[in-house]
Amino acid sequence: MTTPTPTNGQWHGAELNFSKDMSYGDYLALDQILTAQHPLSPDHNEMLFIVQHQTSELWMKLMLHELHAARSCVMEERLPEAFKMLARVSRIMEQLVQAWNVLATMTPPEYTAMRPYLGKSSGFQSYQYREIEFILGNKNPAMLKPHAHRDELLMRVEAALVAPSLYDEAIKLLAKKGFFIEESRLNKDWAEPTQYNESVEAAWLAVYKDPQANWELYQLAEKFVDMEDAFRLWRFRHLTTVERVIGFKRGTGGTEGASYLKKMLDVVLFPELWRLRTAL
Repeated sequence: MTTPTPTNGQWHGAELNFSKDMSYGDYLALDQILTAQHPLSPDHNEMLFIVQHQTSELWMKLMLHELHAARSCVMEERLPEAFKMLARVSRIMEQLVQAWNVLATMTPPEYTAMRPYLGKSSGFQSYQYREIEFILGNKNPAMLKPHAHRDELLMRVEAALVAPSLYDEAIKLLAKKGFFIEESRLNKDWAEPTQYNESVEAAWLAVYKDPQANWELYQLAEKFVDMEDAFRLWRFRHLTTVERVIGFKRGTGGTEGASYLKKMLDVVLFPELWRLRTAL
């Protein structure tokens, strides 16, 4: 098969035949995507703000797609499949870290010019971000409030709140594999955030002390650590961008802004996997 190549503006080789039934733009729904940006202010820089957040939501959609599938794989003990999905989530988070570098080109006066047009809209209302936090175990029922104005979104986020997290399923798998896990941890209220548990650390420590005998569990634990490492960078870059653009002003919608983001840097998603490193 020959690949057509242009020569002096003419194509030679195989004849190009673009189907009228399905074009590139049709497949990707580009008409809808590329016309979904509607700046409300006269400021030039609002387009950056909109595209930054829209593309982030697309990446988060893919992240949730992978995280839900990975949780199912852990539940069904199909760990090699989960590894690929979790590695992809970590790479998506790296992409989101880099995206903050683009938004950071917006200066404080540029943001101030468009901010009055944002109304009460806030990143707190990103239901996809909240789902990501919940499936990773950072549960907080108070975070349902930003979605109370839309019943269908509230139901979706609430379902994520009360379901076992990805890490919860991994801990249940440890118990299935014969490692001792306290009953109170196995039957915890899934709507509560992940808390350190001594029996969980002991189980993971046993895995790490004999990785060859527990290779898949060892790999799973390292994928979790990779993912949390990337998530911490994402959170940190979010904070530094907010500080750079708006300082310590309150966020739109009355949120705490940078102060809240600083608190989130202290959240640990998989506490036992970090603490066990001291004991090795």
